[in-house]
Amino acid sequence: MNKLPQITLAFWIMKIAATTLGETAGDLLAQTMAVGYLVSSVILVGLFLASLVTQLRVRAFHPVLYWSVILSTSTAGTTVSDFMNRTAGLGYAKGALVLITALAVVFAVWKRSGHSFDVQSIGTLRGELLYWAAILISNTLGTSLGDFLADSSGLGYSGGALLVGGALALIVAAKYAGGISDTLLFWMAFVLTRPLGATVGDFLSKPGAKGGLGYGTVGSSAVLLAVLAVLIVRTVRQQPKRGAVEEERKSPAAV
Repeated sequence: MNKLPQITLAFWIMKIAATTLGETAGDLLAQTMAVGYLVSSVILVGLFLASLVTQLRVRAFHPVLYWSVILSTSTAGTTVSDFMNRTAGLGYAKGALVLITALAVVFAVWKRSGHSFDVQSIGTLRGELLYWAAILISNTLGTSLGDFLADSSGLGYSGGALLVGGALALIVAAKYAGGISDTLLFWMAFVLTRPLGATVGDFLSKPGAKGGLGYGTVGSSAVLLAVLAVLIVRTVRQQPKRGAVEEERKSPAAV
């Protein structure tokens, strides 16, 4: 079963767009619509579980479905993180520590399971469950890290985005330099793209008095949704080409 996307530049652009949208959409529900972090978390985790069940049942890669699950982990991660840090009173540092511990536990279970960490090699139900558990926690963790950088570190939204962007640039350089596992670099980049999305999302939506551009959660979410939709359509149109390449690889003549 090849149910996961190829890791290309387009994948990372879509990941950043989806996680930034997750930040603004989560804030739209919890703050702008005044639903609250707890109720928003219940709603969005429910949507995540519904989309995940559908993803687990399909037998091939479906771009719309896959990115719907990614988006649901980002929106749920936003409100869950905010509930932990603000409503429950853990604060950004303690909240991040709890989530780092949870992510470490998932990876420890993953390692003991014997399944490969290489996301291009995941082909079992248990492997896919571990993959999505790591994604949900990493996106929640990324929200805490992004909020910490923007609100508590003194860097502000733009400074936090520049710092995370610099760290991602180092990961890209390490990939081309060689000597470090591509799988390790993938998960490092996956975690860091979430705080990048969190800080960029806040930068777009927060008012100028707080260091943002003032587009609001509604305007920012609409623009980001349009961008993500265009990228998903592009991926859908490329599906026949991807299928042809995979069939060619599997054919006896290619062996």
